[in-house]
Amino acid sequence: MLELFVSAFVTLFVVIDPPGCAPIYAGLTTGASPAHRRAMAIRAVFVASIILFVFAAVGEAILNALDVSLSAFRIAGGIMLFLIALEMVFEKRTERREDRAAKVASTPEVEDVSIFPMAMPMIAGPGSIASVMLMMSRNHGIERVTVVLAALATILVLTLLALLAAGPLMKLLGARIESVITRILGVLLGALAVQFVIDGIRISLGLS
Repeated sequence: MLELFVSAFVTLFVVIDPPGCAPIYAGLTTGASPAHRRAMAIRAVFVASIILFVFAAVGEAILNALDVSLSAFRIAGGIMLFLIALEMVFEKRTERREDRAAKVASTPEVEDVSIFPMAMPMIAGPGSIASVMLMMSRNHGIERVTVVLAALATILVLTLLALLAAGPLMKLLGARIESVITRILGVLLGALAVQFVIDGIRISLGLS
């Protein structure tokens, strides 16, 4: 059982990538108050948890009922992530925040990114959903299923801790460095999004 837990933990850690989600989250929530940032982090992980646990239980049945393949799901997630990446690279989000700066006194709200793109597709994305569904299909019996779900819960807790720590760390680095990091992360996120699309096309064409 320990071997199963380690295997599931490593797989989900690589796919969900809590350390990688953290700086992206910090870049997407620039300008948010610490309380708002914490609330969005908790909401993002909570919603992602619901999605992943639901797909762990009945994911294959849901996709089959909708006649949607995992490859199509992966392509759609990749396209959505790529649009977010473009905004990060060209600082479109920053421009929108600056446009709202004059209205801060009356509407001091920051765009809520907890559901999209953080909960889905960043945390509960095509890769993590597919991984959870695959592991659940390979392991039967209450004990083995419990071990897989425990590994998933552990990764989600680590993801929450990473998101909560990201804001203060990025603030410590300063605005200029934060801007550079946000653009670099936007490029990396764009590459990840393209990889999602490539993988989805490859699977749909039976090339892997």
